[in-house]
Amino acid sequence: MTDAPIIVTQKLKKEFGDKIAVADLTLEVGMGEVFGFLGPNGAGKTTAVKMLLGLISPTSGKGEVLNAALGDHKSRAKVGFLPEHFRFHDWLTAVEFLNLHGNLYHMPSDQLNKRVPELLELVGLGGHSQKKLGAFSKGMLQRIGLAQALLNDPVLVFLDEPTSGLDPVGRRLVRDIIRDLSERGTTVFLNSHLLSEVEITCHRVAFIRHGEVLLTSSLQNLVEGEITVEVRARGLGEEIVAGLSRWSQNVRADGEHLTLTLSGEADIPEINNYLVEQGVEIYAIRPQQLSLEDLFIEIVGTEGGL
Repeated sequence: MTDAPIIVTQKLKKEFGDKIAVADLTLEVGMGEVFGFLGPNGAGKTTAVKMLLGLISPTSGKGEVLNAALGDHKSRAKVGFLPEHFRFHDWLTAVEFLNLHGNLYHMPSDQLNKRVPELLELVGLGGHSQKKLGAFSKGMLQRIGLAQALLNDPVLVFLDEPTSGLDPVGRRLVRDIIRDLSERGTTVFLNSHLLSEVEITCHRVAFIRHGEVLLTSSLQNLVEGEITVEVRARGLGEEIVAGLSRWSQNVRADGEHLTLTLSGEADIPEINNYLVEQGVEIYAIRPQQLSLEDLFIEIVGTEGGL
């Protein structure tokens, strides 16, 4: 991964009549980066991706993809896209389908003859090359869609829920493909509701709500930042619990169980000493890193779902 931005947007906005679908899309995505785009349903993720792809025009704001204006035809030839809701040609075989898309890219026949079998093997469909898409399972369609998105050897790939129809083996295959793409310098813009997949795969993530990017951060910084500390103890009175506010603004107590969020582990000894000085009998203190799901709820809230 390099620091060179491959996607740059400033205050992109999209309105449909009186409805604001995207209020403020301000992003930078680097070359070779696997970038996660996270938000609840209706947050504006799909509209944002369509603007980046040049499928719809922004109402206001600026943006560039591959150092060209949004929708530039030459830059779009270097972009791959797997939409979440796809309708493929049921009557075509896997090979015919990929050849069709290769022709749309104006790929030479000799290049297609080499590239199509390679991609079918890559996505685990090598033995189904002559099978019609109408006989494919949802997971197989997801795989052929991924092959289609990689057909033109893109510099930038948009993947919208690429593992939604896959079993654990298929999800692992997609993760390996994404990792290989990144190592070869390809940028992957990933939208997925499977936060565990994002946590394993992405370098950075952006959280979007109500059409506005709330936070963009390195995933490592997020998950290695705040921690949750669970305490099991006797004698946790209201005043004692209130006294913990000097270390945490997020303290929850329920009987002999106490949970608080800290910026790191450094404050745990002081908290332990404080509780002991207050006469609390401590049975256990368990620090835990916040999961991406915890962070998502903390940043975006519980409104709607992914």
